[in-house]
Amino acid sequence: MLRNIPMISILKRLNIEAIEKKKEQFWFKANWRDEKTPSVKCEYNLYYDFGAGVGGNTVDFIMKHFSIDFLQAVRWLQNENLVFSFDPPEQNVFLEIKKEKPYHVERIQPLQNRILIDYLNTRKLNIEICKRYLDEVYYTIHDKKYFGVGFKNDKNQYEIRNKYAKLCLGAKWFTWINKNNNSLVVLESWSDFLSLMTLYPKCEKSKDFLILNSLSMLPKVDEVLKIYDELFFALDNDIAGSNATENCLKKLNPTKVTCRDIRYLFHEAKDINDFLILKSKINL
Repeated sequence: MLRNIPMISILKRLNIEAIEKKKEQFWFKANWRDEKTPSVKCEYNLYYDFGAGVGGNTVDFIMKHFSIDFLQAVRWLQNENLVFSFDPPEQNVFLEIKKEKPYHVERIQPLQNRILIDYLNTRKLNIEICKRYLDEVYYTIHDKKYFGVGFKNDKNQYEIRNKYAKLCLGAKWFTWINKNNNSLVVLESWSDFLSLMTLYPKCEKSKDFLILNSLSMLPKVDEVLKIYDELFFALDNDIAGSNATENCLKKLNPTKVTCRDIRYLFHEAKDINDFLILKSKINL
């Protein structure tokens, strides 16, 4: 029963530092994004990622951690000499975690906070463009007050970013900017979208945009993709982004849709925002 391997055994094998906040309850940082504060919680053989709004058992975690499929995750677990228990948890911890809502949005207002604007400037984003698509969100988590730039998804939930945090308040979902154009650009994050607008401001009017906010959203956007005559994929230049792009091109190219991988525009960098930052340094 590979699904019953304790999560803490997996974390130890992967050398992932975890903080025990309660008995058998651990928090750790997600390796699939850059974050300074742990946002993933695990108990027994289950985990829940508050930043993405998803979770599951140990097999699901290995799939997420390595960006691999189910069979590959099973093989990895079978090959590891892990101590595990065949006894199921005393309660459905995953459901219990999922019901938790540790945050509260205090207020949302137009972007004007100097600290947040300075943060966006470090990412070399055009501030006037940012003001059209980002909000200033004040929120609390476990009664502690925070604020950050907020990018709204199509479930009216917010991706939150500041110098220290990277999380999602509420359900993870994609953001579709639909202006009834024939072409759609697919990107992973809001920072890539705003970086593209900063680099090529004219495309803001000539293209529609689909910001996934997480690669895990890709299987949910088929109904959006099939509307367009032309699709441009600008996912990250990493293994996960490359695999996702290749799968999309294989699936969609046999149809009447024209699909293009446009990562050549920023091939020197991991993503469009990294390319924008590098370009800014070169031009200094």
